[in-house]
Amino acid sequence: MRKLVYFIAVSIDGFIAGPDGADPTGPDGFWPVAQDYVEHLGATYPETLPAPARAALGITAEGTHFDTILEGRKTYEIGLDAGIPNAYPHLRHLVFSRSRTELPDPAIELVTTDPVERVRELKKEEGKDIWLCGGGVLAGVLRGEIDRLVVKLSPMVLGSGISLFGDDSAFEPTLYARTDAKLLDSGTVFLTYDKATGSAD
Repeated sequence: MRKLVYFIAVSIDGFIAGPDGADPTGPDGFWPVAQDYVEHLGATYPETLPAPARAALGITAEGTHFDTILEGRKTYEIGLDAGIPNAYPHLRHLVFSRSRTELPDPAIELVTTDPVERVRELKKEEGKDIWLCGGGVLAGVLRGEIDRLVVKLSPMVLGSGISLFGDDSAFEPTLYARTDAKLLDSGTVFLTYDKATGSAD
């Protein structure tokens, strides 16, 4: 069965974006994007780079981890506001929204029904793992379905912002076992955790 993997950059104090939810790595962003960070992504997780970055870096590799990406509406609209209707055309792309009725790119599946039910269906399909890209609200809804966390821990604190699982996630302690760690010279640590055996769904 395919795994749902929350692959996300997070600050030391647990935030994935600033209070306004804007792209923290964009032209006016505050998130440090070091050269070794980009190189590690390109070599290890090339499918997680958006199409413009892949083109700029000459990356054509499919990647070995994911063939499907899930985004909440707000995360998707960050790219849309930047003039990119589909930042991940190399992946099967699903956007979850209660308010949108259509998307500008027909290749993207708009999911307006229960996210948990749709993810359970996706897990039963053949293929590579499923990348939960964000944001925090969708991650909070899908928290019980997350099999693996790949946390790109950035060496900074924000003080406030969008938290890893949104502001409304329930108090449900869940154990994960660390299965990998990669420390970059620039300070970012890639930490991989798998849901511990016996953890409640």
